[in-house]
Amino acid sequence: MQVTYWLEHAWLDPVVEPGVAVEVAGDGRISAVRTGVEAPPPGAVVLRGFTVPGLANAHSHAFHRALRSTVQVGSGTFWTWREIMYQVASRLTPDSYHALARAVYAEMALAGITAVGEFHYLHHAPDGTPYDDPNAMGEALIAAAAEAGIRITLLDTAYLSSGFGAAPDRHQLRFSDGTAEAWAERCSALKEREHARIGAAVHSVRAVPARELGTVAAWAEARRAPLHVHLSEQTAENEGCLDAYGMTPTQLLAEHGVLGTRTTGVHNTHLTDGDIALIGSTATGTCMCPTTERDLADGIGPAVALQRAGSPLSLGSDSHAVIDLLEEARAMELDERLRTRRRGHWTAAALLRAATADGHAALGWPEAGRIEPGAPADLATIALDSVRTAGAVPRLAAETAVFAATASDVRDVVVGGRAVVRDGVHALVPDVPSALSTAIAALRT
Repeated sequence: MQVTYWLEHAWLDPVVEPGVAVEVAGDGRISAVRTGVEAPPPGAVVLRGFTVPGLANAHSHAFHRALRSTVQVGSGTFWTWREIMYQVASRLTPDSYHALARAVYAEMALAGITAVGEFHYLHHAPDGTPYDDPNAMGEALIAAAAEAGIRITLLDTAYLSSGFGAAPDRHQLRFSDGTAEAWAERCSALKEREHARIGAAVHSVRAVPARELGTVAAWAEARRAPLHVHLSEQTAENEGCLDAYGMTPTQLLAEHGVLGTRTTGVHNTHLTDGDIALIGSTATGTCMCPTTERDLADGIGPAVALQRAGSPLSLGSDSHAVIDLLEEARAMELDERLRTRRRGHWTAAALLRAATADGHAALGWPEAGRIEPGAPADLATIALDSVRTAGAVPRLAAETAVFAATASDVRDVVVGGRAVVRDGVHALVPDVPSALSTAIAALRT
């Protein structure tokens, strides 16, 4: 069904344009973009506010949403947080994970997110026994994204060790396929769909022995699929890698062919100058997740240096301490200001690019994340008349969105030309808070 959207203000990278008509063809792609359209054409759907391409959440663990508030009690580190995470992971079934993910992805849609990269390692039953369908958990996530109206890249994750070659512990049995070859055989059965693409992930150099890394990299290379990896999130990972292999995690990944243009390192926090140069010279991407990195006290990564070296930046909400890609973009800049005591490391346009086009490219959707002919008609409209955004100059709408707006200011969301959120209400999941409450409560019983 063809449709025309009239955008009161639109971000046509790198500028804000008033009065933009976007024509959508029957295949859900943009067929034409016309600027200088002062009034809505007859029959057009009006999107008032500031419209940007749909946001790409490049790093998600959907089940971590059940941890929100629970993990804020007391003190600790990433490692103590991980123990609570394992408890939640142990309770999930394909059905309960579908219900939770559907609600989480609907929350993402309400926040303007139209594509998610799901870093998925909950593969089997808690004792490690495969389900009758070995991909039952992954299929639950793919179905959940469809029902929530968003796109997904399922980053099926190899997770084989509790640490540098040691056998998985009891919490990790359900994560492991035993070997990278068995992992590859299982995830090769996953099929792409109109809304779903399949990628690969190395959980970390802790969880995938060096001898297995090449198998995962070769699987992704053969399919020209995105490949993601948690990289140097904690100093303990660096120390363990140096002890086990005599090199940094980045050097180990480079030696085994993991780095490259379709690879994204998630976090990339504790890097040497040599690591940064390796990542940049191979055009390996960097996904920063500032709200999680600060929540877990992991540290502030060298995003400026990485980008200058040649690493494209994307953003993710990771553990979902909050789900707000505008906050992730803002936090990347503001954290760097705190670290350096200097302002203005990125323009608002550069931060929006990380949240849109570069995020989609990291997830294997290079055609998405822009408002131009041929791109998927994925749009997110941010109110310019809320208590946070009112009074802004329209030509500075990008600055308003990045430095003042929140997920609560997202008014309308379109995916593939279809309205998924209208006036702040999800069209497919009518009561998202109740869906979240019910799904999370089921994991506490």
